[in-house]
This record gives sequence, structure tokens and C-alpha cells, in this order.
Amino acid sequence: MSKTILITGASSGIGKATAKYFQEKGWNVVATMRTPEKEEELNQIDNIHVTKLDVQDLGSIDNAINEGIEKFGKIDVVLNNAGYGLMGPFEAASREKIQTQYDVNVFGLFDVTRAALPHFRANKDGMFINISSIGGRITFPLISMYHSTKFAVEGFSESLRYELEPLGIKVKIVEPGGVATDFGGRSLDMQHDESLEDYNPMVHGMMKNMQENWDPSNMSTAEFIAESIYNAATDDSDRLRYLAGPDAEQLMGARTQMNDSEFASMIKQQYGA
Repeated sequence: MSKTILITGASSGIGKATAKYFQEKGWNVVATMRTPEKEEELNQIDNIHVTKLDVQDLGSIDNAINEGIEKFGKIDVVLNNAGYGLMGPFEAASREKIQTQYDVNVFGLFDVTRAALPHFRANKDGMFINISSIGGRITFPLISMYHSTKFAVEGFSESLRYELEPLGIKVKIVEPGGVATDFGGRSLDMQHDESLEDYNPMVHGMMKNMQENWDPSNMSTAEFIAESIYNAATDDSDRLRYLAGPDAEQLMGARTQMNDSEFASMIKQQYGA
């Protein structure tokens, strides 16, 4: 019997690439997204069931999980992939925007996990793969709120692992570096108030640096990350973390070899902060 993965945020980027990759490997896929009526590709592929799931809507979470079980008989892996990125000085971010950052990246992930747990417990089997980021282990300027959510995902996942392991349920974390997707266009929200003039040199310098050095050819493809996710799902190991991408490996290597001041100096020089 083929295994089944449920993926949040499958309308584009890593989520969509992962849905296609797992289907090609013979898996059933429950590809969830906020607006499934707009999907024109995944719903044409055998063994991919496209349905609505908005991580900020509890009813849609329950419905999607129930649909997946009804369609394929069992869900073996839940990939918590849906994400949103808030960028800019912390002082310029409204409480509403910060709430959204946490509702999607943290509380949404919590709610999907909680909703799937009864099914996994009944089967004494299952796996959660949580998409974190290299930004869940190290930080860059002007992304404090995004980083704080990914650090939360890291801590939650590591602790939850202890609780669920005796029940036959695994927890794993995939930590991509830079990915050549449209995350920046669809899911990245730049917030800055120019009247907060003290921050302008850093904000303008960072944005200029990003524009001049943005090169998708130096980033991992969504398909590469999908392969890393598949490896995490199928390697039969107790490994917790999976760095995904050469830049993620390099940055973590540097972080382990430098003290805080040395690493901060490198980041400030690299990003023009």
C-alpha cells in the first residue's frame, strides 16, 4: 500500500515541488492550500488530492485531514510547510503584522500538528516534518520576527520529539538555506516607516545589497529541497535536523567555528548592515 503525505502550503515553491516529487516516488499526496480553486496543475496529477487548508482556519485543518484519510485510508507524514515572512525593523512592525507572523508560522503549525495527532496515535505510527530554515539556527538583520518564529519551531519540534517517540511517531526538521522560489514575492512582507529615520541607513543598505546580489542560480531549487524532505521521510533514521542547501551547510559550519562577535561581524559585512 502506498504511503500518504499531507502538505501545507502546496500551491507554490517548496510545497508544490514536494507534492510532485513524492507523487513521482509512488506516494499519495494531500496537497493543501488556501485557494485550491486556483490550482491548475496538481489537480491533474494521479494520486494527488488537492484540497483547502488555511493554517489560520481550524475548520479547514480538520476537514483537510479527514478528507485525506477518507481518500487514501491513512496519512503517514504531515509536512508543515506553510510560511510567511515579515521583514523590516521591529519597531516599524505593527502588532497585527506580528500576530500574523506567529499565526502562520507557529500557531498554524501547532494547530495542524494537534489535529493530526489523534490519527497518528491510533496508528502508533506517523511523522511530522517541520520546515524551519537556516534562519531557525542563525540570524540576519531586519528579520527578527521571522527568525523568532523559526527558533520557536526548532524548540517545539525538538521537545515534541521526546513526547511522541514512545508513541511510534517521529518529528523531523528540514532547514533550507536560500531557495529560488517566489517566497519573496508571495510570502515576504517588508514593513518599514521612513519616518523612523534612524533605521533608514540599514534598511536602504540591506535592500540595495539584496537587489544587487539576488542571484537564483546561487540558491537551491525547490526540487532540491523536496529531495531533502523525501530523504527525511524515508531514511528510517532517528535524525532530527536536515540542513538543506550548500549555503545552509556553509553558514552553520561558520557559526560553529566563530564566537558571537566574529559571526555578527561576518554577517554585517556580508549584508551591508
